[in-house]
Amino acid sequence: MNPGAASIRLEEVWKTYRVGGEDVHALAGVSIAFPQGSFWAIMGPSGSGKSTLLNLLGCLDRPSRGACYIQDQPTAGVDDDALSEIRLRHLGFVFQSFNLIAQLSVRENIELPLFYLGWDAERSRRRAEELAALVGLEQRLGHRPSELSGGQQQRVAIARALANDPRIILADEPTGNLDTATGIQIMELLGDLNRRGKTVIMVTHEPEIAAYARHRLHIRDGRIDRIESADG
Repeated sequence: MNPGAASIRLEEVWKTYRVGGEDVHALAGVSIAFPQGSFWAIMGPSGSGKSTLLNLLGCLDRPSRGACYIQDQPTAGVDDDALSEIRLRHLGFVFQSFNLIAQLSVRENIELPLFYLGWDAERSRRRAEELAALVGLEQRLGHRPSELSGGQQQRVAIARALANDPRIILADEPTGNLDTATGIQIMELLGDLNRRGKTVIMVTHEPEIAAYARHRLHIRDGRIDRIESADG
């Protein structure tokens, strides 16, 4: 791994919506590179563009203009199937609402991305067990999400995000539905994953959660307001 290489790079990215006959710029000329193995918090007031930025980083939306690269692969001009392939190969997602499938067990929720990758049942089972152990849920593989606490559900979501061994983890308010103590546990888990070489980029409005990141990107009115780094 080259720690200086960019896992995601944006060049003059704009995202514009047409609202009431007027153009509204959710992002306005954002250029930034996220080095592989770095840990970022994206912060900003409501409506600043931070969620729009995360959606673009995750290939869940497309910029109106500008260029986005995931592991040096351009995302502009590719069809939806190719964009899905980029997400599946390189990205893992953790959401505030967990987004687990209620009818599936912990094991089946973790295995879901592997189904789309074409893994066989035995290989998927071993991977799910490995990841459940990593997040401390090896005794809960047969449980449904409704039988778990909020913190346990978020751990399942993190295990699922890791199923395809992504180099980049994108997290949208990962502690937003958790109590303080459980939120700290989740952040310690994300910090450990970062120390293992994963790029972690999260949106948060909580300064105490953002403090876990080495870099804090502040967005205001669709533009980069400032970047703070633990390195100074």
